[in-house]
Amino acid sequence: MRRIAGLLLAVALLPASASAQEQLAIRSDFLFYGDNTEFRNAFREGETIFGAAVRVAAEISLNDRVTIAAGGFANQRFGSEEAFEQARPVLSLTVRGRRSSFVLGTLPPPTARLPVGPDRGGPHGLLPALQRETLSFVRPYEAGLAWTVDTVRLQHEFWLEWQRLNTAGHRERFDGGTRTSYRITDFLALPLQLHIVHEGGQLHASGAVADSQAIATGAVFNKDVSGYAATLELFALGARYVPDRSQPGLSRDGVGLFGRAAAEHAGWRGHVIFWRGRNFIKDEGDPNYLSLTRSGDRYRGTRDYAEAGLSRRITLAPAAVFDVSGRLHRVEGRYEYSFRILSVVSASWKVR
Repeated sequence: MRRIAGLLLAVALLPASASAQEQLAIRSDFLFYGDNTEFRNAFREGETIFGAAVRVAAEISLNDRVTIAAGGFANQRFGSEEAFEQARPVLSLTVRGRRSSFVLGTLPPPTARLPVGPDRGGPHGLLPALQRETLSFVRPYEAGLAWTVDTVRLQHEFWLEWQRLNTAGHRERFDGGTRTSYRITDFLALPLQLHIVHEGGQLHASGAVADSQAIATGAVFNKDVSGYAATLELFALGARYVPDRSQPGLSRDGVGLFGRAAAEHAGWRGHVIFWRGRNFIKDEGDPNYLSLTRSGDRYRGTRDYAEAGLSRRITLAPAAVFDVSGRLHRVEGRYEYSFRILSVVSASWKVR
């Protein structure tokens, strides 16, 4: 961290003879989180995740399209014996177009534009069956590449995030995917979500080569009802789970049906989710949706899951929000609850 601080100071003291088009700013992004699942069932452990993450970087804008960032990131879990659970450098190149942007290096942090609701709080806004929301807290740092497109009809995000290198002790690991939505009319959009987790590598044969992939598509209906923004989402999902390519008998194909209805008004959001799945196993997916027990055994029946939640967003400032939410979960006939507090704050200081 001392080296990172020195790097920031050196960048801030750059001579003033730079091009008039270049701009230098110091940007800080804070994530404060508290997530508590007050249950322990056959599929998922109860867990409290409480802490804060910060990213501080010097951003050099070469022009309106190109920005380079250099700085540091740290994640602190409250109560930990370590000062930081994770500390990493921030190095990124961002190239923007009129309707798209490309990032190479450290991927952008969450901002006040993140959607309301814990069920949509994953690192890339995927369905929780594909990628669980708590990864935003236990793995808030991501590095790789990302490409986003935002037009009137098309919203698209593609990313590739590297988690681990291939060494003599373990295989490499990365995940990637896409979240795309194409609007057909004012009230109908066609979504597509794809997520892949891969472990492999050719440098060292240290462990099994594994794959986990899933795809989801369907329809999203939007309509204003008496001042409430109502949404109905219906998805069909398919998954392919390969824990070891050398043992094909362990591979599983699964299917699922996901439905979500929500209504938002004046910072409030209520939602309900219904899920049915069979043999659906997905690495990084929320265990409440998966056909895999905590002991690692495959659940051979049809999985049923449902939840209802209420969220409240308070806008503290244009770039600062505070969210509070609670949920009631139904897992195979058992009822449990969870709650979450979350705040995202961003600040920027223009140096030159």
